[in-house]
Amino acid sequence: MTDQKQIIAFRHVLYLLLSLAMVTAPHVFHLPLWVITLTVILLVWRAHLGHARLGMPNRWLVMVIALGSLIGIFLTYRTIFGREAGVALLAIMLGLKLLESRTLRDAMLLSFLGYFLVITNFLYEQTIPTALYMMACTWINTATMLSLHYAQAEPPFRTQLRTSGLMLAQSIPLMLVMFLLFPRVPAPLWGLPQDAFTGVSGLSDTMSPGSLSNVILSDAVAFRVKFESSIPQRKNLYWRGPVMWDFDGRTWSAPRFTYRSGASDAAGEPVSYEVTLEPHNWRWLFALDLPGKVPPRAFMSTDYQLYSYRPVNIRMRYDMNSLLNPVYGRSESPIGLHRALLLPAGANPRTEEMARALRARYSDDVGIVNEVLSMFRNQNFFYTLTPPLLGKNAVDDFLFSTRSGFCEHYASAFTVLMRAAGIPARVVTGYQGGEINNFGNYLIVRQSDAHAWTEVWLKDRGWVRIDPTSAVSPARVSSGISAAIPRGETLPLMARGNAEWLRQMRLSWDFMANAWNQWVLGYTPERQRWLLENIGMDDATWQKMAAVLFCLSGLIVAIFTALTLRQLKDRVRDPVKAAYLRFCDKLRRKGLPRDPAEGPLDYARRLEYLRPDLAPAAATITRLYVLLRYGAESGSARIDELEQRVRQFSA
Repeated sequence: MTDQKQIIAFRHVLYLLLSLAMVTAPHVFHLPLWVITLTVILLVWRAHLGHARLGMPNRWLVMVIALGSLIGIFLTYRTIFGREAGVALLAIMLGLKLLESRTLRDAMLLSFLGYFLVITNFLYEQTIPTALYMMACTWINTATMLSLHYAQAEPPFRTQLRTSGLMLAQSIPLMLVMFLLFPRVPAPLWGLPQDAFTGVSGLSDTMSPGSLSNVILSDAVAFRVKFESSIPQRKNLYWRGPVMWDFDGRTWSAPRFTYRSGASDAAGEPVSYEVTLEPHNWRWLFALDLPGKVPPRAFMSTDYQLYSYRPVNIRMRYDMNSLLNPVYGRSESPIGLHRALLLPAGANPRTEEMARALRARYSDDVGIVNEVLSMFRNQNFFYTLTPPLLGKNAVDDFLFSTRSGFCEHYASAFTVLMRAAGIPARVVTGYQGGEINNFGNYLIVRQSDAHAWTEVWLKDRGWVRIDPTSAVSPARVSSGISAAIPRGETLPLMARGNAEWLRQMRLSWDFMANAWNQWVLGYTPERQRWLLENIGMDDATWQKMAAVLFCLSGLIVAIFTALTLRQLKDRVRDPVKAAYLRFCDKLRRKGLPRDPAEGPLDYARRLEYLRPDLAPAAATITRLYVLLRYGAESGSARIDELEQRVRQFSA
């Protein structure tokens, strides 16, 4: 067959447009408007050319568009590499390739590129809906590829869809065996680009007025926790994150350099649990205050903060235990205590004056702590996500003017007051509380649970957690953010929990998403080893797994091969084929056998040359057979006609 006979039919162009548009559609939310517009123009242009049966554009025009697109992507992203630039370039190049595609070979290449584009969607999301949608895209793309193999008498596209679905269903057993038994690696097979986590929200290593209130507006999951025993009371659910030591008068920041902790003097009630941490692209890990152990590939700093050796840019699961109601830090170093007293000179003078007055009234540190908490509790301080803007001396403005703020306002002001009064103090950020999912009996901690509190150092007691926000709004700690924020203020859609049925639907979906994360996305070497041990494969080396994988894969292939051969055997009983075989057998007995590689039409032409007297009857039988076997003809009447003509045929 020549290239001229392999020109893409218009219906194939439409199938390609459908499959490529489906695969590219999710990228609309990530790509610039000009890239989306150009890609749509290229697809519509190709559809118009196919419908109007016009020639393809000159190659120089396609090259100009490609070069202009490359320049545009570079100017947009300042690079042609990375996730965003790479996907944008791939989308445009697919449109250009379709625009210059003429032959079936080009169409096959586009179908293969469609499979590759499916993978790029998982660079943005790896959720259940994304996987289901990409499976649908694979189904359509496979059906498109099947349709390209019919030179004539092509069945309806729904037939290709049915065949494609059957092929994908047959691949599931082999896919499951390879997924479960193929040796796992502890990290992705490819490195993620630097821009892969630009949209990740969460805590930062700095805290200034308004920073945490912005985080709270996100309903995204920060991490999930599965306790070995009962879940502790909400008042004890303080999840320790970045510890802030340094203050410039407005912004708190964590130390740039961290020091590993030596022997710990912490004591308390132990509790064990498992954390599944979502990627946030920072190095810190979260644990119930106070961490009692260090996870693998991590360390603990001198201020009891957990750090991973590498940024957490993939979902991470680790076992932990912590100490509730802990006593720790009684042997804090003089250097650490000095650092916990530093304040910038000349900043917030009214606050420092207030602290000096408190020190004059109280000789003990506990009295000063209680007096400030009493002030927050009894005076006109308000808890709100939308406080007024603060000036240069932010703490002064908050304590003596606005008196409205979020947890970072109260933690910052309280810590500054303590330091100014001579009490070592530091700010701790993290999360407080969480939502219990009764479907899986685990805790969901969201970005909306972000919180900040203070630790003060008291003689003979060490570091003591003080949450000044609880003095202003006790409901924040006892019931969560939704109970503390006034009804008129903005919160994430599901944070209020007004509709119980909607909340239950969300929790059931999170349960399924968590199972997906644990057993599909989180199927690590450790989890694979645990699964193999539970099915009796102790000490599962890669050699053993490879042997079992080979045997099971061979068994699955053998089963499907046997089923396929049985179907081929059953086809002989097809009345259409059986009738034609009887026709060929009559001719064979008369010395006119059909060659094994000879098609029905070629056989009929040879009969016309050898036996012109048989040509009309043979041509009619052959035409009926081809229409019923390879064309769109069907129905018992046509089959009966074929069988009758074969019975009447005589050589």
